[in-house]
Amino acid sequence: MRRSSDRFPADFVFRLAREEFELLQTRGTIGADGRVALRSQNATLKRGQHVKYPPYAFTEHGAIMAAMVLSSPQAVSMSVYVVRAFSQMRERLVANAAILKRLAEIDGTLLRHDAALRDIYRKLLPLLQPPPDPPKRRIGFQTGDE
Repeated sequence: MRRSSDRFPADFVFRLAREEFELLQTRGTIGADGRVALRSQNATLKRGQHVKYPPYAFTEHGAIMAAMVLSSPQAVSMSVYVVRAFSQMRERLVANAAILKRLAEIDGTLLRHDAALRDIYRKLLPLLQPPPDPPKRRIGFQTGDE
């Protein structure tokens, strides 16, 4: 990538964060010597040793550009694989966005219905209370003053 910097502008590649790099080291490809292999040029650094900085990673456009640079049969098949993977990721993101939009609409509808149901409940609550007991008539002679 450094040798072809004109093919890989800043928006095609990015450097992994230290935490991402450490996670990648724990899940990376393990070589015959039992160490994690993260570099493509193992002549510059021994595998898994003397790691000075996190590696670069390609964005979708960078992966497509790398696919155009490489021409071996294995590189071509991997390029097709990478392009398909990015296409699937994009499709899933679009599907997720549509689902999230629909969920937001449902949430708004539920909030409106919730407010309407609360209003109906407040209006029906007095009707659900038992009627007050009628005043009892007193036995005996009563004057109208009482």
